[in-house]
Amino acid sequence: MRNFNEWLLKFKSSISDYNYYVDFAKIHRNVGAVKVELNILNSLIGSKNIESDFEALTTRYPETIKCIPILLAVRGSEIYAIDSDGEFIYSFRNMNYSSEQYKVFMRKTGLFNLMEKHIIANLIDYVTGVETGLDSNGRKNRGGHLMENLVESYLRKAGLILNNTYYKEMTIGAIESNWNVDLSILSNQGKAVKRFDFVVKTSSMIYGIETNFYTGGGSKLNETARSYKTIALEAKQIDGFEFVWFTDGRGWQSARNNLEETFDVMKHIYSIADLENGIVNQIFK
Repeated sequence: MRNFNEWLLKFKSSISDYNYYVDFAKIHRNVGAVKVELNILNSLIGSKNIESDFEALTTRYPETIKCIPILLAVRGSEIYAIDSDGEFIYSFRNMNYSSEQYKVFMRKTGLFNLMEKHIIANLIDYVTGVETGLDSNGRKNRGGHLMENLVESYLRKAGLILNNTYYKEMTIGAIESNWNVDLSILSNQGKAVKRFDFVVKTSSMIYGIETNFYTGGGSKLNETARSYKTIALEAKQIDGFEFVWFTDGRGWQSARNNLEETFDVMKHIYSIADLENGIVNQIFK
C-alpha cells in the first residue's frame, strides 16, 4: 500500500519547460509578416519633419498603416480613443479618417515622439520586443498543456506510438466505436460528452487517461478530485477499461483531503515522481 502523505510530499512546485517562457518561433513569424512594412516605417526614425514625412510615406505606401497597432502592443486592426477633442475608432486596415487625424493619433499616442527623437533605433527590433512581451500572455495556455506534454513524453519513451497504441483527446464515443466497448455509465447514458487527454490501448485493456498540474489552490481542485473519484468508481464496473490519472503540483496542498479520498479509491493515480520511477512501463504492458 502506498502512503498518501509520502506521495503528496514529492509533488513539484513547477514543471515549466524550456519552451514555456517565450515562443520565439511564433514571434519571428509575426514580425516577419510585417517586416517589409516596418522597414519602410524605419525611414521616420530621426525625421526632422515627421508629420509631413508620415503623410508622404502612408500616401505612397498605404500598406504600412497596418503596422501601427503592434507598435502600441495592440492586436487587431482597430483602435479606440477618446478625449476632449472627440471619440474615434481608427481603422488600420484602411484609413477611415483624414491623414491629419492619423497624425493626431500618432502624436497623442507618443509614437511620433518615439521615432523622431530616436528613442528607438529600429522598428523590427522594437516590434520583436513588443511581441515577446505579448507572448508572455500565452504562458497560461502553454502551462495548461505542460502536464499533457510531460506525460506524453513518458508514453513515447515507453515505446507507445501515437494513433497506434496511444491516442490524444479521444472522446468516449470514439472509444466505443473503435473497440466495441460500452462506456455509457461514464457519459450518463450518452447525455454528457467526455474527452480523455490520452487513451492507451493494449492487447487486454483500454486506459482512459487524464492529466493536470496545479501550482495554486482553489475550488477547482476539490471539484476535480470529486469528479475523478466518481469516474474511477464508475470505471470499475466496466470490463476491459480502466481510468488513469496523472496529477501533481503544490496546489494540491490546499485540497489534500479531497485528493486523499480519491487516492484511497483509485488504483491508477500517479504523480510525476511515479512517472520518473517507470510507472508507465508497469501499467501499459
